[in-house]
Amino acid sequence: MVANANEEVAVGDAEFVSGPELILRSLASGPDRQALVTADGAAVSAGAFAAATYRLAHELIARGAARGTTVTLLTGNTPEALGARYAAGLAGARVVTLYDGMSAPVLADITASVDTTVLLVDAERYAEAARLLPLLDVPTVLTLGPGPDPGPGGTALGEDVIAASAHRPAEAPGVPITPGDDLGIRHTGGTTGIPKGILSLHGPYLRVFDAPIGSGSADAPPRLLVATPLAHLAGILADLALRRGGTVVLQRSFDPGAVLEAVERERITDFWVLPPLLHQLLDHPAVGRTDLSSLRQILYGGSAASPVRIREALKVFGPVMTGIYGMSEAQLVSVFTPQEHERLGPGGPVPVGRPVPGVEVAVRSLDGTDLPTGAEGEIHLRSDTVMAGYWKRPDLTAAVLRDGWLNTGDVGHLDEDGYLHLSDRVKDLIIVVGGHVYPSEVEDLLLTHPAVARCAVFGVRDEQEAEHVHVAVVPAPGQRPRLDELRAFVTAHKGRIYAPEVLHLVEEIPLTPVGKPDKKRLRRAATG
Repeated sequence: MVANANEEVAVGDAEFVSGPELILRSLASGPDRQALVTADGAAVSAGAFAAATYRLAHELIARGAARGTTVTLLTGNTPEALGARYAAGLAGARVVTLYDGMSAPVLADITASVDTTVLLVDAERYAEAARLLPLLDVPTVLTLGPGPDPGPGGTALGEDVIAASAHRPAEAPGVPITPGDDLGIRHTGGTTGIPKGILSLHGPYLRVFDAPIGSGSADAPPRLLVATPLAHLAGILADLALRRGGTVVLQRSFDPGAVLEAVERERITDFWVLPPLLHQLLDHPAVGRTDLSSLRQILYGGSAASPVRIREALKVFGPVMTGIYGMSEAQLVSVFTPQEHERLGPGGPVPVGRPVPGVEVAVRSLDGTDLPTGAEGEIHLRSDTVMAGYWKRPDLTAAVLRDGWLNTGDVGHLDEDGYLHLSDRVKDLIIVVGGHVYPSEVEDLLLTHPAVARCAVFGVRDEQEAEHVHVAVVPAPGQRPRLDELRAFVTAHKGRIYAPEVLHLVEEIPLTPVGKPDKKRLRRAATG
């Protein structure tokens, strides 16, 4: 079956205005309004933020940022991180953000693979930069603010580019940007040693600003709480909020108590959570005594949602829940609105909504045949927002992009009312808080451990639909590996998000009839 939402938004080359420039123009048009609140509670006006960003863009151009180059960010949830992303875009450079939770060697490989010209580091990740820089060969490394004291005989991380930009003009640099220019590269898991880079372009990204997510109007601009990394969806939502005249309230990381406090203190209207984080909010003792009346939209998605907990969230937070389904390869695919949550029954999965305007969804069999309503199959989609391809991997691009259609790797069906339901993934992928884990990456690494003879990594969902990384291990002769040593080994080589949470010692890895590890059987054994 095919579902098509036919609303076109033309993006032409004439008088093209990029997303970063649209955001900066909105900020400059209301210079006195509050644009940002830092994690330490300091307010930043729209005018001051816009001026600093324009100056930084000019300085980055002077340091080599230009069309065809890459500016890579090692940053946290800071105004400097947002400003750097916009400034690099204004300069015409593609932007890459190095995710938290990955090991220094993996981050170094990513930095090299994207041809980094300038690396920018903010105060939230100075300590990480000290471990990363010895592994890099980058032409220019700069700090977004005063760098840490290197100590006697030490070496500074880099020059303070914000201080250096103080004499630059507080106006747009005027670099011509076209819809087909590179906007950035976002990374996801892969089986090639480093995560796959997903190339996005300026033109398709403009559709984000018309997406039916995020609240706000001229009379009631949004106040968005960012408690998850700006490097992921929270950064896109920040773009929307600032473009719509709103305020972005930053937190360094997700803490359920701090989120609830911020909602009440800052009169938050919008925020985004993965379902496991939503569960933490619902279970926090302060939720019942927190003033939640300012909330207009809580966006959730990224992993399976428990119908029981979503119904509970509707009771606690009110009719503000909005489910979304999307991916870096295609941006937003579908939305399940607050009004549509009324269709939730006492059980069964939560649909991920109807395709948004401009997105065509097809459910197909393995041979590519379109399937009827209600039939389970692979989900394919077509839209103007589909990625340009995987960075420097035409083979991987060709495997998922055919005749304009993207094979998402997800399995599901469309019901009689046009709602999309997800049930599984074709791709062997575990979605955890903080990112995606491809089991083969962890398996390949664990097989280098002297105590591991064979292994299989798989995801197990708990009663609240949160996924956890499990590993079944056949020990090497005379060995009995422990969970803590395997966790430390994986964390050191790949990063903490990849580390297994549960270890199963087995005599053999069960296999399917075609000789592949039988991970369904392993999951059944793990869940009793």
